[in-house]
Amino acid sequence: MELKRTLLEHARALAAGEYSAEELMRAYLQRIEQNDAALGAYLTVDAEGALAAARASDERRRRGACLGELDGIPFALKDNIAARGLPLTCASCMLERYVSPFDATVTERLLQSGAVLLGKTNMDEFAMGSSTVYSALAKTKNPHDEEAVPGGSSGGSAAAVAAHEAAFALGTDTGGSVRQPAAFCGVYGFKPTYGALSRYGAVAMASSLDCIGIMGHSASDCAAIFAAMIGKDVRDATCMDYSKQAFLSDLHAKDTALRVAVIPALLAGGTEPDVRHATMKAADLLKNLGAVVTEATLPLPDAALASYTVLCSAEAASNLGRYDGVHYGHRSQKSDSIGELYENSRAEGFGKEVIRRILFGTDMLLGENRARYYVRAQRMRECIRASMEELLSRYDLILTPTSPTVAFRYGETRDPELVRRSDLCTVYANLGGMPALSIPFGTDFQGLPVAVQLTAGRGREGLLLRVAERMEVARK
Repeated sequence: MELKRTLLEHARALAAGEYSAEELMRAYLQRIEQNDAALGAYLTVDAEGALAAARASDERRRRGACLGELDGIPFALKDNIAARGLPLTCASCMLERYVSPFDATVTERLLQSGAVLLGKTNMDEFAMGSSTVYSALAKTKNPHDEEAVPGGSSGGSAAAVAAHEAAFALGTDTGGSVRQPAAFCGVYGFKPTYGALSRYGAVAMASSLDCIGIMGHSASDCAAIFAAMIGKDVRDATCMDYSKQAFLSDLHAKDTALRVAVIPALLAGGTEPDVRHATMKAADLLKNLGAVVTEATLPLPDAALASYTVLCSAEAASNLGRYDGVHYGHRSQKSDSIGELYENSRAEGFGKEVIRRILFGTDMLLGENRARYYVRAQRMRECIRASMEELLSRYDLILTPTSPTVAFRYGETRDPELVRRSDLCTVYANLGGMPALSIPFGTDFQGLPVAVQLTAGRGREGLLLRVAERMEVARK
């Protein structure tokens, strides 16, 4: 069976009776069995549950009660998104033995649409990282080069989709953690507007920035998955009453003359030549599709990175305070007092990168530092959000690289300044709450994937995915 198909191609094949959902599921499970010991995309595979759900999908089809395009389609979840009866580890020793008693809202809605859960994927511990190097439980490789990282923090989800071990996968995106690994692995990575998808059941890192995101093989796949998950959720106070009909109307609207901004500053400096070339090719493609493409500037780039770093670390430190060996998480057996229990449980349960970020974030909230750094970062975020909204009132879309580089190698020494600026293309969408999409756009001279990113105004997911689909068709 050919697994190198998009979700919608599988859906059409299932509808035509080319193969059954159970046959499709067995093909994916066989692929995982043969491939994943080396790749390391999954932390948990629920073969028994997946096969049972696939058989149920086939039975619905026999009765003429198919639930839609996602019915029978295998997917994977980043292991910080809850699924009832499966581990929810966040790739950390702190939660290594925890099994979720409930489904996240996005999990629940996908299952209600008939999608079939294969398992849980590897990630940077508690989503803190951009390589998946910081997983405490497994090592994930890039499907295009086993010496290269898959990106992060949703690296396992990106690798699973790229290696055709799942038709699609969910991740979380706080500063680019869906889009950057998607770029490194050569798949689509979609971060919606903040609040468009419920975060109930997703383990929080930085609550004002976190979004559920989608990885798939086409813009149309991302649209179908997104449509299945949107809608108000009273369990998440930040979740919008997003109209599925409004999204679909925007998705299928007639195209008008698009205004697209390119950002010269993001094509200079540490941006690799092949990434720069891909971005300019994407600009030319948009011009050929009738768009007016002009140069613009992103507001306050150094302040954006500083604001993101302070806010993300401070919120992460606060959110992870609950894992103390008493309320939640690993409990040390080497403690003689309550103080030692807290200290030892956290030291044993958390990895070095998580501890580093907790310490930094805590420092940002203490004493004079709160006003000096945290409050100023909040004010700067509002300035950036307002500036982004003003920019997107003049342009329909912003075109940038997703990452200034392709995937780097394990153990590779990297320029500290390049590392610091590597999130610059992605953090704006999180700080402003805008939707953004990473689009695979060829390879570099080594054969590693290169990607470009489109960012739209809040609530304009339909426009974003519609344009990406047109670009995809034009490149075929």
